[in-house]
Amino acid sequence: MERLDKILASQGAKSRKDVKEIIKSGRIAVNGKTVRDCAAKISENDKVSLDGTVVDLKKHIYIMLNKPQGIVSASNSKSEKTVVELVPNSLFRSGLFPAGRLDKDTVGFVLITDDGDFAHRILSPKNHIIKTYEARLANALTEEQRMMLQNGITLSDGTTCKESKVRIIEDGSEPLVEIQICEGKYHQIKRMFAAVDNKVTFLKRTKMGDLELDETLKPGECREITSEELLIIQNGKNF
Repeated sequence: MERLDKILASQGAKSRKDVKEIIKSGRIAVNGKTVRDCAAKISENDKVSLDGTVVDLKKHIYIMLNKPQGIVSASNSKSEKTVVELVPNSLFRSGLFPAGRLDKDTVGFVLITDDGDFAHRILSPKNHIIKTYEARLANALTEEQRMMLQNGITLSDGTTCKESKVRIIEDGSEPLVEIQICEGKYHQIKRMFAAVDNKVTFLKRTKMGDLELDETLKPGECREITSEELLIIQNGKNF
C-alpha cells in the first residue's frame, strides 16, 4: 500500500505538489469513489481514475529511444543534452536513466527506464544478453581479423573481451559489419576494431536481446516498450 499522491506523482511529469492539488479538487476517484485525501493508501489492485478516465498505474516504465548523434547517454548533464531530456511528458517520470550507455556520436537503440533491477539483469555480462550493432569501418576487414574479434580479443590496455559475433553486411574498402557483444565496456566496439588495426567511423545499436530498434522511430523519437517486448529482450542470450 502506498500514498495516493506518491503513486500518482510517480506516473508522470506532474510534481507531487500538482498531484496534491488535483486530488484536493476532487478530480480523483478510487474504485468509483471520489477521494480528496492525499494520504489515502491504495494498492496496485485499486482502480484509480482522473476526471473519469482510468489511470494505468505502472510500477516501472520501459522506453525505446532512437538516439541521434550529439546526445549523451545520461540522466542529467550541466553542459550537454541527455537522452532523458528527449523523453516526452507523456512518458516521463522521475528516476529515469539509460540502461546502458552509447557514446555521444553513436546512434540507435537506447533503453530508458526507472527499473534498476531490470537494467542490472540485461546489462550484467554473466546474463549474456546480446547487444547488436552495425559498424562502418575505415578499412577492409580480413577473415583473420574477424576471427580474432569473435574469439575474444585483448585490447591495447590488456582488457580481455568475451567472445563476440561479427558478420560482414557490405564488403569492400569501407565495409559495414554487424557485431554482437554481451558486455558494455568503455568504447568497447571501437577499441575492439582498433585492436585489429581498423577504425569505426559510424556505429549504431540495432538490437537489445532479440528486440530490434523500431525503424518507424525517427532519430530523437521514442515509445514505450510492451511487456511482451521486455521478454524478447531477456530471451536474447545466444549468438
